[in-house]
Formats: sequence, C-alpha cells, structure tokens
Amino acid sequence: MKNVFFYQTSIGKIGIAENGQAITNLYFNEERIPHDAVRRETELLQEAGRQLMSYLAGKRKAFDLPFAAEGTAFMRRVWEALRAIPYGETRSYQAIAQTIGSPAAARAVGNANNRNPLPIFIPCHRVVGSKGDLVGYLGGLDMKKQLLALEKQ
Repeated sequence: MKNVFFYQTSIGKIGIAENGQAITNLYFNEERIPHDAVRRETELLQEAGRQLMSYLAGKRKAFDLPFAAEGTAFMRRVWEALRAIPYGETRSYQAIAQTIGSPAAARAVGNANNRNPLPIFIPCHRVVGSKGDLVGYLGGLDMKKQLLALEKQ
C-alpha cells in the first residue's frame, strides 16, 4: 500500500508517494496516482515535501531521502547515473549511455528516463539532446526549462 500526499509548489501541484519505508513516486498531476493509494501525509512525506520545497526555493542541491524506484536493472543503472549528474549541469542521453557502459544504448536511456518514477528527485530534467536541445519531460518542456534555470542561478 502506498501513501500519497500533494503539495502546492512554485511549479504546480506535486504528489509524492511512499511505501512505508521509502519514497516511490513523484506525480505532476493527480490522474496518474494508483487507485489503491491512500491520500495521507506521513512523516516521510512531510520530510520529502520540505526537501522538495527547499530545492524549488534554490536552497537545496541534493536530496537526503530513502528512494525505492521500481524498474528493470537497466533502468536502475540509468537512474543512478542521473543522480550522479551534478546540480546545475546537464548530460546527453549518449553520455549517460557511455557512463553506464552501454554506448549504443542512447535510445534505451531515453526510454528509462521516460519511465523515471521520481522526476526531480532523480533529476531526469538534467538530460538533454546531443546538441544541448531540450527534449521530452514528463512535466512538460516549460517545467524542464524552469528546473534547469533554477539550477543555473
């Protein structure tokens, strides 16, 4: 069973879910939450909400939370590589593919990015096209621009 709670932030309403031990999902809208999730704020969700607000205020550069992102072994390798991208920097899909030891897997890296259950916490917004162009983001390209601009300040 997951608990989920929504927070009003500077970039819109964001839901955070946890499984009793770790943060499992971040939602940009309420339509995607599982039907069996309980809408309840727990201590872990409160802490995640505080850290998210601090990040969005430009005061936090990294998150200190337990995460439990569900995905294949390949996806988890990609997500770990995303977490290693320094605050304020970007990497291309190709660079991430090389980092995880699969240089021909840029497209698969893009698919793993697309399935990231913890956007912002696992900073997939820091991944750009090969020429630095902004491509796809679950929260929309405007939100991706906002997050990157926040980190450039």
